[in-house]
Amino acid sequence: QVQLVESGGGLVQPGDSLRLSCAASGFTLDYYAIGWFRQAPGKEREGVSCINSVDGSTTYAKSVKGRFTISRDNAKITLYLQMNSLKPEDTAVYYCAADRGSSWCVDAAMDYWGKGTLVTVSS
Repeated sequence: QVQLVESGGGLVQPGDSLRLSCAASGFTLDYYAIGWFRQAPGKEREGVSCINSVDGSTTYAKSVKGRFTISRDNAKITLYLQMNSLKPEDTAVYYCAADRGSSWCVDAAMDYWGKGTLVTVSS
């Protein structure tokens, strides 16, 4: 059974760090565009970061660039998102997703989605 399961969310204070994980089962992340999306309360889902399926290059939303780092383990079954210097506006449910057919992460095209993990940044 193909599945993505996120973990690592929680309640933190502004300036803190968190590392999210996304474990793939039933497939490996080779040749998939894989990435993180998030949805804040009352807002549309947005792309956060993505790993290109062809060359492994990465991209980040402007709002997180320099603070977040996306990575993948060598076995290519776990995706990570290291989040530093967290801000209240980073509060959202974070989802990982994978797409076999595209080089980059396109929300409407992703084949597999996790159920999400909640990150709350508040003092």
